[in-house]
Amino acid sequence: MTQWIGTANHGFATLAMEELRRLFREVKFVQLKAGEIFRMEVPLSREEAIAELLANEPIFLRHIQPIDRTLPIQGDADDLEALSELVRNARMRCEGKTIAIHLRRAEGTPFLYSASDTKAVLDAVIMELGGEPAMQSPDVIFSIYAGAEELQVGWGTPKEQLSDWPGGAVRFQREDGQISRAKFKLLEAERAFNLHFETYKEAMDIGAAPGGWTHLLLERGLRVTSVDPAELHPVLKSYPRLSYLKKNASDVKFPNGTFDLLVCDMSWSPMQMSKLVLEKLDALTNRATAIITVKLMHKKPLQTIRDVIERLESEFVLKKAKQLFHNRDEITLYLIKK
Repeated sequence: MTQWIGTANHGFATLAMEELRRLFREVKFVQLKAGEIFRMEVPLSREEAIAELLANEPIFLRHIQPIDRTLPIQGDADDLEALSELVRNARMRCEGKTIAIHLRRAEGTPFLYSASDTKAVLDAVIMELGGEPAMQSPDVIFSIYAGAEELQVGWGTPKEQLSDWPGGAVRFQREDGQISRAKFKLLEAERAFNLHFETYKEAMDIGAAPGGWTHLLLERGLRVTSVDPAELHPVLKSYPRLSYLKKNASDVKFPNGTFDLLVCDMSWSPMQMSKLVLEKLDALTNRATAIITVKLMHKKPLQTIRDVIERLESEFVLKKAKQLFHNRDEITLYLIKK
């Protein structure tokens, strides 16, 4: 029997738990933060549970943390001393490795210390043990969830925890002149799906306005054809590698095999979006990549997702479906043309 803390985007924990019920028999849940964070008990070993999660990663589970130990919260400096002692007893996990400290605090927790204060103390212990503190892409993560009465702590790799950010909350810094927050969605998709957009040459952006995704791809050096009857942001006019078609995508045809990347973040119904993407199939090269958001506009999101994937899998191989941190009422699909 093992225990875990799971996190989903706000309002989507129920869907994450539903997926986990299908994955693990006799799983039990306790909500820690309504609609977002929950504790899970699974009748499997740590290794068995991780293997199942990685082989069948749920769409709505953003982050998973093992609970290796619990420590009662005293509400004073003894809490940091107890955490320090726990790290000291894990010398083999630390020696010669880069270690990240992740702290999340439940609302109203009596644990007094901020993430930065906790990290400063535990980083010093890690260095004593021959480890190296890290912020991003660590070898190992020491995760701490400060609840109402206990510190629930666990060790794991970024792969095992599904993210190298605390709770899977991926943060990007807003840039001067940024067109829209939609850019963060595509940046996160690039990380989550292990893509490198600079390796592509020619992209089609369907439903591009105001142009956040187009802007990122232009910055990566691609030639981009953006299609939308609405206006693109004026800043994009300075890019000679941009072709802008102020039309409905359904009214545009392209030569066969033109694009090796298709992106689509349209606020259309999922089935209309699927139909439109399939209409552009001939314009894609063999093994072209598609990054598509699916808007969850109906009461049965899991059924909507199944219907969209089934339709697209007639011509694409689904590599991954995930609700990213920067998704709202939607998920993101990563597909390869057959």
